[in-house]
Amino acid sequence: MALIERIVKFNSAHRVLSHLLFWTAVTIIFLNRYDLVEYKEPEHIFYRHVYYMSFMILSSYFVAYLIIPAFIGGRSYLSILIFFLAGSYIICVASRATVVYLLEPLIRVPPFGQESLWDIMTDFPKLFVHYFAQTFSAAWVFALMKLIKDQYIVQQRSLALEKEKVQSELNVLKAQLNPHFLFNTLNNIYSLSLINSPVTSKSIAGLSEILDHVLYKCNKKYVPISEEIRLINNYIDLEKLRYNDRLQVNFKYSIDEDAMVVPLVLLSLVENSFKHGAGENIGEPVIDIDLSLQGGNFYFRVSNGFLPEPGENKTDRIGLINIRKQLDLLYGDRYQLQVNTDDNIYVVLLGIHLNGNEVQ
Repeated sequence: MALIERIVKFNSAHRVLSHLLFWTAVTIIFLNRYDLVEYKEPEHIFYRHVYYMSFMILSSYFVAYLIIPAFIGGRSYLSILIFFLAGSYIICVASRATVVYLLEPLIRVPPFGQESLWDIMTDFPKLFVHYFAQTFSAAWVFALMKLIKDQYIVQQRSLALEKEKVQSELNVLKAQLNPHFLFNTLNNIYSLSLINSPVTSKSIAGLSEILDHVLYKCNKKYVPISEEIRLINNYIDLEKLRYNDRLQVNFKYSIDEDAMVVPLVLLSLVENSFKHGAGENIGEPVIDIDLSLQGGNFYFRVSNGFLPEPGENKTDRIGLINIRKQLDLLYGDRYQLQVNTDDNIYVVLLGIHLNGNEVQ
């Protein structure tokens, strides 16, 4: 855990204690400003330091909790400047008045002269050059530390919200993909049941195994490629029950090591080829599927024949749009998804460059 993260967590959990520790450290550091020879009475150092730290703390909280939030909040800069000047003036006058009417009677030997309150309020050079510089010496450091902490908290919250947003979008996309696959598969089983096919029960068992994977094993962001390969094989076997020998499916795969990929995307591409290839082709459809993983580079290719329809754009199917959105969220610019149609052959090419966290 980074040091700033530890500090922020401690400050959030123990806000009062963290402030006390900070000002205790500042108090100890600023004790070095006193010449012990000059102040022969120890209580004089105590009185002066209490005064000094009190107005330093007051000015620090004035800047950190009033001026900077107003500035960040986008209020009128002129009104903020006027408020800062007025507040600083009042603090400096109060500081000088405290010295004249409280501190000096405690540490000086009478008789000595005292300025009037009017003289204090109108002595702008002394208020600015001496008291403003002294009183606000630590305010800027304190305000900067608070600003860094607040910006870090805002950044972490933004990252958390972005992560939740991405996860919500992924859940929506999966909800769009899974029922789509389920609907088509149930239609296949329904078709078998209408003709009292003896393979109906076998197809139901196959669907049950696929649903077990979809519902219980795909809740994670990534799943092993080996499980996706097994899922595709189960799906192909299920579809072969419907088409019998009329359908030819060639599934080739080669992986040099297991890796993690986004679940169900590969199955959706395969399912799409069956729906628009075997489902629309009244002849003897052929579906070719190639999968490979070499050196962290993942490659997936699905091709099928189709019967073109006037005005239909095969590259804009809803399923592919959802898949592309899901890949955008998880892989960013580390993937390529291409769709080509040539001589009534529909080809989908997916390439992903997997990083070290995804390759086991």
